Amino acid sequence: MGIVNIDDDLHDQIRRACTVTSRSINAQANFWIKVGMLCEMNPELRFPGHRRQRIARGRRATANPAPGPHVIKSTAEIALIAEAGSLLAKVFDALGRMDLEGRNTLDINDFVERMIVGELKARPASKGQYGFPYVLNASIDDVVCHGMPSKDDVLRGGQIVNLDITLEKNGYIADSSTTYLVGEVAYPARRLVATAYRAMWQGIAAVRPGARLGDIGHAIAHYARAHGYSVVKEYCGHGIGREMHEDPQVLHYGTPGTGLELAEGMVSPSSPCSTPAGRRSAPIRMNGRSTPATASCRRSSSTPWR
Repeated sequence: MGIVNIDDDLHDQIRRACTVTSRSINAQANFWIKVGMLCEMNPELRFPGHRRQRIARGRRATANPAPGPHVIKSTAEIALIAEAGSLLAKVFDALGRMDLEGRNTLDINDFVERMIVGELKARPASKGQYGFPYVLNASIDDVVCHGMPSKDDVLRGGQIVNLDITLEKNGYIADSSTTYLVGEVAYPARRLVATAYRAMWQGIAAVRPGARLGDIGHAIAHYARAHGYSVVKEYCGHGIGREMHEDPQVLHYGTPGTGLELAEGMVSPSSPCSTPAGRRSAPIRMNGRSTPATASCRRSSSTPWR
């Protein structure tokens, strides 16, 4: 099947299908799920350039939405989120001990589901969210995020893969990801992953009551640029609690002193995504399972903080 472009009318139909406002991160997720449905029918689906630019402008225009309800968590709620997070950490510990080379990402998905449900007695929160059928996202090399597991995606030595997993326990959700090096990985890829990790800690250092979201984003982007990388602007962090995606949205770039003021009790998982500087990093190329990838087909890395 040849390349299928999304024209203006089709794009507007998809956008109208979103049932929540464009200021919500849920709207973004719903939008991409609906694009994914089209991609299942048209595996070679791609976006025309002018439409990509409009999508990017729209997302940047809503950089600091007003906080919604349940942004401030009580001490009891934070303890429950921490409990879910401690269970999810055990999943990543198990994956870190696993030899990923030669495994397909669907097998990894099934292993994680068995562990979450059988061993940890919890619920994989991603499964069923927006109709998503798996418990994790597996994003290999140039795929920025939201890669879908597949038995055809067999991990090879030299690749990097980000595994993004959520878990719900006692009504509260934890959301985290880790980028793994598969076998012997070349220095440029190792440096990319390490820089994204250190950029994450720059963002963490900016978190305190009275700081603003722009302080966090600036710290991350400034560090990435100083080391020869750029930040993927089309994806962001978010609040979390009883719902996977809550306010506020947390961008990984920004201007110091701007944006929502941070207050004690806010909880946010945030995953800075980095690519080599000068490379277009908008989610403009879609693979057969509707996952955003860097335009240059170069590697990208995403790293979360909790």
